[in-house]
Amino acid sequence: MPIPILMPALSPTMEEGNLVKWHVKEGDAVASGDVLAEIETDKAVMEVEAVDEGTIGRIMVASGTEGVKVNVPIAIILEEGESADDIESMVAAASPGAEASSQGGAPSAGVVEPAGPGPASGAMGQSASANIANGQRLAASPLARRLAKTAQIDIAAISGSGPHGRIVKRDIEAALKNGAVALATTSTSVATRPPVSSMSDDKILALYEQDSYELKPHDNMRRTIATRLVEAKTTIPHFYLTIECQLDELLRARKRMNEGADGKFKLSVNDFIIKALALALQAVPDANATWTEAGRLMHQRSDVGVAVAIEGGLFTPIIRHADLKTLSEISNEIKDLAARARNRRLAPHEYQGGTSSISNLGMYGIKSFDAVINPPHATILAVGAGVEQAVVIDGAINVATIMSCTLSCDHRVVDGALGADLLKAFKNYIEDPVRMLI
Repeated sequence: MPIPILMPALSPTMEEGNLVKWHVKEGDAVASGDVLAEIETDKAVMEVEAVDEGTIGRIMVASGTEGVKVNVPIAIILEEGESADDIESMVAAASPGAEASSQGGAPSAGVVEPAGPGPASGAMGQSASANIANGQRLAASPLARRLAKTAQIDIAAISGSGPHGRIVKRDIEAALKNGAVALATTSTSVATRPPVSSMSDDKILALYEQDSYELKPHDNMRRTIATRLVEAKTTIPHFYLTIECQLDELLRARKRMNEGADGKFKLSVNDFIIKALALALQAVPDANATWTEAGRLMHQRSDVGVAVAIEGGLFTPIIRHADLKTLSEISNEIKDLAARARNRRLAPHEYQGGTSSISNLGMYGIKSFDAVINPPHATILAVGAGVEQAVVIDGAINVATIMSCTLSCDHRVVDGALGADLLKAFKNYIEDPVRMLI
């Protein structure tokens, strides 16, 4: 029978995306591995490859379409011997929005509800509560989520009967029939908090003359950044610790290393900062953690994100196992990641996750600033410029290059003394860079 191509979930948090461009047209023969289309997620544009062979029988979502929901059919592949007549009934059932239109009855036959994105949710019928307790993403179809929200029931208390334990419409209906668990009024989850109110667009626009501005619509990246920043500042109790590091020994070591590199690498101060934070997280393991409602995730490795500014926003690509990599490996890897970030060609796994992150505005001349924590991290290090200034050393006034660093901490995970220990360890590595090579 005809094979539907579904809008893929390219990251664990993706719920919709933009279909940027088709690389095939109706009637084209395709084989497994052929590039079919380009999909834009919240930040990146990624290629989608065919997993089956056949002929493109129908393209159901045109190039340039925005806001296509995950798991919605976007095209149909015909197998050998099949024709357009074989897909007419499927087109009617599998067109975008079919799931929403089926709320009054059984799911349409053409709509497939595969397992949710990200890690497997467990065996068939595994409870959603168990998934959450194990640190996995709750697998539920968009329709099931909407029905649960409307009925004010706790979707995490429902067992899924869909593929790999996914919660689907029939599970919500069965829960309503049998008496579902109501949402707890004392819950501290983000989903049950009252929304933060802000000025409506009408009220904002009323403050300005109509010909005095141009309205530039938000793209997916800007909307995602806005959502995550509001989430961070409204759900994470931030506090800030600042320390000053003397850079002169590091600058001398950097110069010697670059002179002896024979062009194989060129270290930046930021490479040393990444390595120093990674080692500091290993030296103070209690700070290398993430908050969850079930408990703290104590990370074994230091996966350090580095903020990279691009036109219209930023990426935070992750240097995995930065504590184990040499300075030259970190340098070459971050250059590659930054270049692909600026072209929006990073895969989601290259900028999602991590255990802490760095935002360095020193190259812009900023001496110090406070950064917003990037969930699910518990810390972020804001790095300012290295500035020559007068300092007192052994009772004498000297000139030294001083860099100000501010650590933003999630107080649920990192207390003041613990954050201070982390900054102290970081300072020790920065001021004595030979220790990074041991």
